[in-house]
Amino acid sequence: MSGKLSGKIALVTGGSTGIGLAAAKRFVAEGAYVFITGRRQTELERAVKQIGENAEAIRGDVADLADLDRVYATIGRQKGRLDILLANAGGGEFVPLEDVTEEHFDTTFNTNVKGTLFMVQKALPLFTDGGSIILTASNTSVMGTPAFSVYSASKAAIRSFARCWSQDLKHRGIRVNALSPGPTRTPGLNGLAGTEQQAEDMQAALISAIPLGRLGDPDEIAAAALFLASGDSSFITGIELFVDGGMSQI
Repeated sequence: MSGKLSGKIALVTGGSTGIGLAAAKRFVAEGAYVFITGRRQTELERAVKQIGENAEAIRGDVADLADLDRVYATIGRQKGRLDILLANAGGGEFVPLEDVTEEHFDTTFNTNVKGTLFMVQKALPLFTDGGSIILTASNTSVMGTPAFSVYSASKAAIRSFARCWSQDLKHRGIRVNALSPGPTRTPGLNGLAGTEQQAEDMQAALISAIPLGRLGDPDEIAAAALFLASGDSSFITGIELFVDGGMSQI
């Protein structure tokens, strides 16, 4: 590796599996010290072992503001600053409009929108001027996906955050960009289906809509996150980078 993040301190939320874990591995391989967060301690410990040296797990729920305070207090004590934030934690499920409940809405928006907002806001006192904030959005925010309206709306809010916060933080040279994956082989994708057969059917339907004819790999999304985290994207802020095999573009 070329050391593109040498000496940097990074935080990856939702870093115990899937895209977050792949990004944490990439960041460490490029020289960063990486903190990861997630809600399940066992998965966090397993992830740290996979990442290897220069990684540390802090259990926390991004929708819980007290947890966020504890995460940043830990980073502040140990490193005193933060250079990169990949706000990746999020989730959703397929629910047709007629079946949407208040609980479903609140759960989705608390994690994806509220959690992202306060994760970024509470990072700012530690954040280095000239640092990079990457918000994981989704290509569903610009597509009409059946039974996925609440999740898609929450990710559209993430895209709006990137536009607005890039303006709010430009005086500090902090870049804010949105990273929008398409369907990717992660535990979260399979979790959208009820049975193994339903998961296979869902994947086949998704693949048929992707011009490149396959699902994405978490490491491919992580490579794009590395680009946005590093000096390679030093003149880029406020964008939405789609990494979806052309699904939303063609």
